[in-house]
Amino acid sequence: MDYLERNYSIVKERMIFQMENSLALGRKLIDSELDTGILNFIVRPIVKAFYDYWAQHDARKGTLKQINISLEAGKKLLLNGNSEAGFNNIIEENFPNFLKYDQVTYQCSKHHKNYEKLKINSKDTFINYLKEVKTFLEVKEDVKDYGDLCRAAFKTKEIATSNLMKQLELTENGIKIIEEDPSILSLPTGKKIIIKALRKGFEVTKDEFIEAIGDTYI
Repeated sequence: MDYLERNYSIVKERMIFQMENSLALGRKLIDSELDTGILNFIVRPIVKAFYDYWAQHDARKGTLKQINISLEAGKKLLLNGNSEAGFNNIIEENFPNFLKYDQVTYQCSKHHKNYEKLKINSKDTFINYLKEVKTFLEVKEDVKDYGDLCRAAFKTKEIATSNLMKQLELTENGIKIIEEDPSILSLPTGKKIIIKALRKGFEVTKDEFIEAIGDTYI
């Protein structure tokens, strides 16, 4: 199944590229938020130090783990027959590890009243990821790059857009839970700044992803 390894490599490269872009955007937005507040000079060093450490260690390491978990789960599903029962088993087997490296729930208190909502949203996110990964990995057509793979996996712009909007909705659900009660964040300071940057980052990334689909399905 050479096509499986080919697709695995293409998707992994793309996911890592998106991760690096997101981390760079996050740093830019943190700087922007810190520059606008009158008293932000007090917390600026702390927030910047926290973000830089988190981005270089926890975020990058955790997101790479999640990428590998999702891809390996999708690969295992296809190799083992791609049945509904197999799909459900793989979700139950792999979700605990996926959750462990989830960068949203990782920064939140497990004892908070809304943590279970975040956990459920994370599981729904993993389920959606696995469906998407499976669709990518099972493409047998001759493809050269990510654009080719997208067009082969999702035959029309409408299907690709619908798939993207599902994932964006889940991402936004997680952000909304944190926005509704910032006390869920296990951060020593700068919660409002982090949340504003999180929201702006989501909006920018959403626009970029929608634009990318337009470019892919010209």
